[in-house]
Amino acid sequence: MGRSYNGISINTSKNTHEKVFELLDKKDLSQVIVDIPSGGGAFVARLKDAGYKNIYAVDIENILEIEHDHFFVGDMTKTLPFENESCDIVVCIDGIEHISKQFDFIGEVHRILKKRGEVIISTPNISSLRSRFKWLFTGHHHKCNSPLDENNPNPLHHISMISLPEMRYLLHTNGFIIKRITTNRIKPVSWLYTFLLPFVFLSTYYVYFKAGKKYNLSGINKQVLRQMFLKDVLFGETLIVKAVKKG
Repeated sequence: MGRSYNGISINTSKNTHEKVFELLDKKDLSQVIVDIPSGGGAFVARLKDAGYKNIYAVDIENILEIEHDHFFVGDMTKTLPFENESCDIVVCIDGIEHISKQFDFIGEVHRILKKRGEVIISTPNISSLRSRFKWLFTGHHHKCNSPLDENNPNPLHHISMISLPEMRYLLHTNGFIIKRITTNRIKPVSWLYTFLLPFVFLSTYYVYFKAGKKYNLSGINKQVLRQMFLKDVLFGETLIVKAVKKG
């Protein structure tokens, strides 16, 4: 990516850190915030510069490029190193697509968050028209353009790309409610896929309507349909979701 924050490398798409930061509640700088995976620490540095006092960085190894006292070695697929209901916010920037046990991770996030605590997750947007078009012709989504190197598996591989409906299911079945859906940016090239919109809407509407009647899911399917046709979902590069733990 070649991007940085005050000299600290940022390994995600442009504007993702900025958008995630905008979603934070700036009223209480004493909130306990967990950044996982923390990588080089660019988002931790941004939080510190904004005046947040209780920031915990977590990753499978310490590759922080800054001095930070509150770093924990932690695996997103295992028990997180925090007590029950001890945190206010969990930020997961472009991490969830790298793990196989996504339900276990969200379950752990639910455990460590206080009631009404928030989780903000970003991940490559495979629900966009551009990504779906690429999948149709290549079998690969945008940001996962070719087969992974199975001879050299590593944590940087995108092994679990996740769509918006899957993300919603993951969160809503683990005690969260989605409050905001946005994106980091819409690239000009993404507008070229607007011609697909009528066909995608009609086919999606038909499938959702049919399944809604059959399985008594009309209410849920209407909500998901509305979310799937948000501008940021149809054309955005990165999917960013903010959810709140049920009180």
